[in-house]
Amino acid sequence: MPNRPYVLLSAAMSIDGYLDDASPERLLLSNAADFDRVDELRADCDAILVGSTTLRRDNPRLLVNHPDRQAARVAAGRPAHPLKVTLSARGDLAPELRFWHTGEARLVYTTDQAAERLRDTLEGLAEVAALGPVVDLGALLEDLGRRGVARLLVEGGGSVHTQFLAEGLADELQLAVAPLLVGQAAAPRFVNPAEFPGGSTRRLRLLAAHPVGDVVLLRYAPKESTP
Repeated sequence: MPNRPYVLLSAAMSIDGYLDDASPERLLLSNAADFDRVDELRADCDAILVGSTTLRRDNPRLLVNHPDRQAARVAAGRPAHPLKVTLSARGDLAPELRFWHTGEARLVYTTDQAAERLRDTLEGLAEVAALGPVVDLGALLEDLGRRGVARLLVEGGGSVHTQFLAEGLADELQLAVAPLLVGQAAAPRFVNPAEFPGGSTRRLRLLAAHPVGDVVLLRYAPKESTP
């Protein structure tokens, strides 16, 4: 079995656990210093993963922004930007999204049923990898391991975070908690209802907690065996 990458989940959320509000415009939860911290985190990873809902809602580029960090990656024999990864069981991804038009490499994991349609839609824009009748995260991680990905940064959204945590596949969790209250039932949350390993009585191990401007960064180890 190939070595699976180290999986780091990263999210900014409000005090009451929301990733955004319900308005059409994106709610900026982080501050400038925290955005720079995330940029440094991206530069240290081999691949960045987001779900298809995040692609459609936020239309992100998912790049390393600071030129010095890009240059340091290139000097180390790596591409300027990490591999960009998404997953979609239905394959309903528009080719106009910025995700497909920035960075050096893009990869989509999907089902056997949706793979051919996605290959037609994204021809020349991304590699499409079929994982069988469902998008299995364990198989996804094993395939990334075979591709040489040692460190995977998962940036959301809530459904993807929930799945990684519920299946016990996250090695580290970094939460930037912003001093905001959203309180809107229709807004996306950091995690959705699920059965998590150990249930409500299991306490995650706190690795660090420190302020980044008016945001508090919390680092947790979801697995007991995380180094």
